[in-house]
Amino acid sequence: MNELRKKYVLIFGNEQSELLDRVYAYAERMHSGQLRDSGEPYIIHPTAVASILLDLGLDCNTVAAALLHDCLEDTEATQEQMRELFGDKITELVLGVTKLDKITFKSKEEEQAENFRRMFFAMAKDIRVILIKLADRLHNMRTISCISETRQQAMAKETLEIYAPLASRLGLSYFKCELEDLCLKVLHPKAYDTLVSEVSLKRAERTELVSAICGRLTNLLTELKIKGEVSGRPKHFYSIYKKMKKDDKTFDQIYDLTAVRVIVETVRDCYEVLGMIHTMWKPLPGRFKDYIAVPKPNNYQSLHTTVITSYGMPFEIQIRTYDMHKIAEYGIAAHWKYKENRSNVSDLDEKLQWLRGVMDVQSETTSPQEFYESLKLDLYTEQVFIFTPKGDVIALPEGATPVDFAYYVHSAIGNKCIGAKINGKIVPLETKLQMGDYVEIITSNNSKGPSRDWLRFVKSGQAKTKIKAFFKKELKEDNIKKGKEMLEREAKNRGYSLSSLMIPKWLDIIMQRYSISSIDDLYASVGYGGFTVNQILLKLIDFYNKEVVSTQEFRKVSSQNRKPDGQGIVVNGHNDLLVRLAKCCAPVPGDEIIGFISRGRGVAIHRKSCPNLRNTESFRLIEAHWENTPTYAFVVSLQVHAVNTSGLLAKMTSLISEMKLSIDSMNARIDKNSKAVIDLGVRVYKIDDINALIKKIQSISEVETVFRSAGV
Repeated sequence: MNELRKKYVLIFGNEQSELLDRVYAYAERMHSGQLRDSGEPYIIHPTAVASILLDLGLDCNTVAAALLHDCLEDTEATQEQMRELFGDKITELVLGVTKLDKITFKSKEEEQAENFRRMFFAMAKDIRVILIKLADRLHNMRTISCISETRQQAMAKETLEIYAPLASRLGLSYFKCELEDLCLKVLHPKAYDTLVSEVSLKRAERTELVSAICGRLTNLLTELKIKGEVSGRPKHFYSIYKKMKKDDKTFDQIYDLTAVRVIVETVRDCYEVLGMIHTMWKPLPGRFKDYIAVPKPNNYQSLHTTVITSYGMPFEIQIRTYDMHKIAEYGIAAHWKYKENRSNVSDLDEKLQWLRGVMDVQSETTSPQEFYESLKLDLYTEQVFIFTPKGDVIALPEGATPVDFAYYVHSAIGNKCIGAKINGKIVPLETKLQMGDYVEIITSNNSKGPSRDWLRFVKSGQAKTKIKAFFKKELKEDNIKKGKEMLEREAKNRGYSLSSLMIPKWLDIIMQRYSISSIDDLYASVGYGGFTVNQILLKLIDFYNKEVVSTQEFRKVSSQNRKPDGQGIVVNGHNDLLVRLAKCCAPVPGDEIIGFISRGRGVAIHRKSCPNLRNTESFRLIEAHWENTPTYAFVVSLQVHAVNTSGLLAKMTSLISEMKLSIDSMNARIDKNSKAVIDLGVRVYKIDDINALIKKIQSISEVETVFRSAGV
């Protein structure tokens, strides 16, 4: 506490310092007796978070909220008490970072997703909420070794997917780089240790090279009579790791381990220095980026160029002004840190335009999980910068299309989109946008809305969510019908009937999990693409297999209550499936049979002895039996191979007649070995008749073999 107090007394006046003294005393009292996983007093954590925010230059209320940020969640403190003691502003900030632990959720995933949705609500009202949360996560990652390995993995994964990209969007390279390195250490410890070792070995060599280049650039500034400073900046470990993975390179093939930064006073100085650098060293084609003329959405500005130095290797040089450097290092926090350059509220709002897009998405999503997945998609993906017809720059996920662009501009533009131009040329809507493309959207008031096919190629969570929302709101009746048909079709393809899977207790579990209020909403969600067919169907099938197929007693009871299909066959557990007789073995009443669940053709009924089932996956087989002893005649096919002699057919027909059976069909031919091959179709009433007939035919001296066949 002493170190923290020295900081805020130095930064704030007496009145604010007295407020922070009271806040600290309250937080310490509330957390009294609580320990962290490391065994240290819990108050160490909020103190560390407050210290990080003080270093960032945040205001007194934010530092106070940091000291209190776990009180509502983990102690007996109440909102009312906090408002009375410290006011509404501080309390609202604390509420913004407080998890929803007082609410019961159906799953851990849903709780996590709803926490993020709530955090973004608060963040949209006051950006300082996310700055507190980032500082909280940074300290937790710094002390992550104290928790179990499972929790370490989960926290690092979440940090890499959400918090580090968020820090990047806010321009907080201070947070982003350290968070990514800490995640790498947890998720890929061997790679991290290797990089630390390799970088350490090359440090002396790199230091000498960087010093030489910095010296040349310092002399250049002197010659140009430009005030400024030059320094080397090593790349952080995760940046090196990501580049190695992306480009499939070894550490020795990564040359830009260090970038040199030139900081000057004016924009004019930036371009003058750039021109002289390109005169002194040759620039690498395609490696120059002008973020001054076209700033990143987080307001980052700088010139980046990679040159081949006289030392024989490529080197990245960044050129920016002092003001640009403040924004590059502190991002949105520079709004508070450098009070003399503080932007007004509207300027700050412009820098956070992407946040409005996030809030548009949340208003259209049907569940916390959908919002969370959309958020990850938009934050974690690499970006491309695109020009609007007015010359504004927007950032879209890498691989985005004109449809993503249209929905970024406005939902109505996306819904009325019928075409697009890129750099003045009409292109297909699925065309991937490239860095610096100039995009125009062609719209029509007669458009019937988006195509479902767009969901196949759009990349941004915002576009996906708005397309789904259109189908959900505008076409609900059609969606219900389409969703039901999609489920029925896929169920039949998998050998099930949808009616046998739509058991209320199973549906209740699924609807609770996905926050669906009715069966119609479930069908509609599938119809407009909110959930895939397999998301719903596979869970129902899993319930079915666990509770029906694996329960032998249920099978017996079930089969007693099943009505036979048109062929007198009962497939256990099903009474309305598409059933057909397999042609390969031609089963007839009395044969021992089994069902084979085929893709797209229902259940094929085979004889259990059918050789085609020998290598079949067991999960695709299902028990089947004949309903009753048939009272009607059915045809059995036989094939006879015999020596070709006169009177052979007469002997066979005589036997069939003696057994009072009738011939349905007969076909005789001579094979290549001059043997007689006779295909018989005989009408019988029971399987015993055909077995007796086979024995009698085998007794004819000329007959070599006789067997059941698939048919004449």
